[in-house]
Amino acid sequence: MSSQRNLTNRRFYTFVAAAAILLATIACQLNLGGPEPPGEPIPTQENAAFNLTEMWQSAIQDAVETGQVTVILNEIQLTSLLSQRMAEKENPLLLEPQVYLRNEMIQIYGKSKNGLFTANVLISITPAVNADGNLSFDLTQAKFGPIPAPSALKDSVSAILTEAFTGTIGSLATGIRISTIAISNGEMGIVGEVR
Repeated sequence: MSSQRNLTNRRFYTFVAAAAILLATIACQLNLGGPEPPGEPIPTQENAAFNLTEMWQSAIQDAVETGQVTVILNEIQLTSLLSQRMAEKENPLLLEPQVYLRNEMIQIYGKSKNGLFTANVLISITPAVNADGNLSFDLTQAKFGPIPAPSALKDSVSAILTEAFTGTIGSLATGIRISTIAISNGEMGIVGEVR
């Protein structure tokens, strides 16, 4: 009798332990992994959008004499802007975003959450200047954990970049025709002329 009772107790405790592990797994996020960040974490600054607006306006004022505009942006400014824009969204598609400016590319790294799943995301974008002096962004790579990045995530990041460079704080709003863009060593230089 006691051996049968011990066997029943062991089964019960095994069942309880298995149930606890299952519940803990369900309660936690399942990380699908994905690409590694292309560099060290980048800190953020408050009021990134305001600082970028001031930078564009200062460059325009300086251009009154020369007719040429030069703006140099860094990873901290763009990471701060992207973080701020994602924080404004009710359900941000990209968490803890980081913007890396290296090898003539804009690389955006972060995490994306969908239900119980979390995955690392890396989006690589090559900026280009068209014949009209407008800036465009060509998505060259999008990695999302072990699967392709969802189009909603790519569209969201693209919209934020487009607004930053051609919208209310960018070249179209400030009347600049961009002639050159260069990215290297954590900075992006934009050269243009007043329209």
